[in-house]
Amino acid sequence: MSHPSPVSRASSMSGRRLFGCGLIAVVLSTGLGACDRLSSPGASTVFKGIDISGAPYGRGFSLTDFNGTQRSLADYQGKVVMLYFGFVQCPDVCPTALALASAVMQQLGADAPEVQLLFVTVDPERDTPELLRGYMAAFDPSFVALTGSAEEIKTAADEFRVFFKKVPTGSSYTMDHTALTYLFDPQGRIRVVLRHEQNAEDYTADIRRLLAEKLA
Repeated sequence: MSHPSPVSRASSMSGRRLFGCGLIAVVLSTGLGACDRLSSPGASTVFKGIDISGAPYGRGFSLTDFNGTQRSLADYQGKVVMLYFGFVQCPDVCPTALALASAVMQQLGADAPEVQLLFVTVDPERDTPELLRGYMAAFDPSFVALTGSAEEIKTAADEFRVFFKKVPTGSSYTMDHTALTYLFDPQGRIRVVLRHEQNAEDYTADIRRLLAEKLA
């Protein structure tokens, strides 16, 4: 009989609290089901987040940044990449995640230029490049937002097993979406899933460990 993954357990506790922007337990238990296998009793406990080194997903993306330049994961090789899916009009979860990432950059100090935050919008209908530029700048001038057609974003989300869904709210809508941060090592390999409820110290510790591997 299978057991819930660490992400599934965390999401079941956080789902009600984050429902307005979409951390849904059933989605995470499906979307990150590989963690059941990768987080076995013999798995590494080196990271504060969930070690998914060797996961058969999260291999890359092909999207456009807010300046109109086509981007792939290879463009950021040599840096630790923090990847997050969200949307500008998110009321609480996305700004909290970006504020957390900003705090991480401050904690990294001189090592901050070795890290790149990438924010993939799940709401390309409203998140224009201009809006994304201003939103990223409000948190950190180094942060980059990525967008694309609805099909391109769906392809990227599927590659990372990220769920998102438009939810009507009166005359408008909001987006439910997976609220996790993915860490890639400087070689461009997906390594760690960081949960929304973790703190900046946890994020920074895992990033420093990946940076240390680069120097080893």
